[in-house]
Amino acid sequence: MELTSKKLLLLAVLFAVAFFVITIWLWPRLSKRNWRAILGRIGLLLATQLSIFALVALITNNVYSFFGSWANLFNMDQKPGVVTNYETGPNGTKLKRLGSQHVSVPGGSEWNVGGRIEKVAFEGEKSKINGTAYVYLPPQYFQAKYAKKRFPASVVLTGHPGMAENLYKTLRFPQTQHDLVRKNKMQPTILVMMSPTVAPPRDTECVDVPNGPQTETFFTYDLRKDIADHYRVGTDAKNWGVMGDSTGGYCALKMPMRHPKAFSTGVALSGTYKAPLDVSTGALFSGDKQLERENNLLWRQKNLPAPPVNLLVTSSKQGEDNYKETLEFIEQTKSPGRIASIILDSGGHNFNTWKREIPAALEWLGGHLKA
Repeated sequence: MELTSKKLLLLAVLFAVAFFVITIWLWPRLSKRNWRAILGRIGLLLATQLSIFALVALITNNVYSFFGSWANLFNMDQKPGVVTNYETGPNGTKLKRLGSQHVSVPGGSEWNVGGRIEKVAFEGEKSKINGTAYVYLPPQYFQAKYAKKRFPASVVLTGHPGMAENLYKTLRFPQTQHDLVRKNKMQPTILVMMSPTVAPPRDTECVDVPNGPQTETFFTYDLRKDIADHYRVGTDAKNWGVMGDSTGGYCALKMPMRHPKAFSTGVALSGTYKAPLDVSTGALFSGDKQLERENNLLWRQKNLPAPPVNLLVTSSKQGEDNYKETLEFIEQTKSPGRIASIILDSGGHNFNTWKREIPAALEWLGGHLKA
């Protein structure tokens, strides 16, 4: 019986109700003060509380998709993701450095061995949005033979609200890239790691909200220009990619699709395909139905010409709500767009699943960016 199955949830409900009823029914009989009655009361209370706890845990997991299977829950499913490529048919800002730190890799105390992570603050010239990010500079950036080289770059986004620190502390993007470069599986790439929530606490879904935060402009213009002005990064779309999980994954697909002259490549880890409209987002489109449709990625595929960009999507056959939409997105992709995927047998909307996908996804990303 699968972890997210309705049968298991129903069984948990029955057990919780049954233990509650049994406790009420037997309690008068266990009112004596001998040791058997006391142990009986303790046993009934524990059984009732455990059954209720299990029910609440299952409901929470089904709602938020923390774990997609028993193997995922007990960390037994560690098989890494593999990229599958598909053939498609015809159908001026200001930056302030706030500090720097070493990367936790062997020899990481030296910049030219482990690279460096710099915390920076942006002031968006066009968007008027301020934001912070952690910029990973690979060790090659500090080596003499690369002194005149301009590097490719990728924005790396968390979900909403998300903590940017998780991108290098938990998901370990810099450490994974360092290992891939060492194995000659990826070219050195500058990573701009941040949360897509740049107008907190509002979840803007990387949208230029009418009469509101201009988040899309911030990412597609201000951030790119600022990074290119301060680091040795190319300025063409072929030099830039964007990668993210959850809400960040939606942004990572949408920005290349809507702004192919800004980003040539996008990677969505467990991404969604349209922006939700709820309490955290507010009225993102202010009633503009056409703008809402244009931000629906499946609608864009069906009704608008395909941009010449590279996209990678990920999901799991068991444990993720976006699986069917991901297959639809793959099938609908038309040339000159190019699509690839990582589909796991089981997973969930969580760090453990994304850590299995990141090595292959980063390698694929690096293979499509130009220095």
